Amino acid sequence: MNTISNIGEYLPFLIPIIIIELVLMVTALIHVLRHDNYKILNRPVWIVIVVFIQIIGPVIYFVFGRSDE
Repeated sequence: MNTISNIGEYLPFLIPIIIIELVLMVTALIHVLRHDNYKILNRPVWIVIVVFIQIIGPVIYFVFGRSDE
């Protein structure tokens, strides 16, 4: 029961982080699926990175993967 009350204390901090993570992931995933050219790696690898490596994955894609179009 104590764990549930602790989660409630952190919800005001967790909800914005979760929303930011989801927006970043969806934005990066849409970009990966719509474009064919990448600086490094290929589409399936970027999809795995963006989806499974939370907040950092989409940031890595936008910094290193997205080609200059």
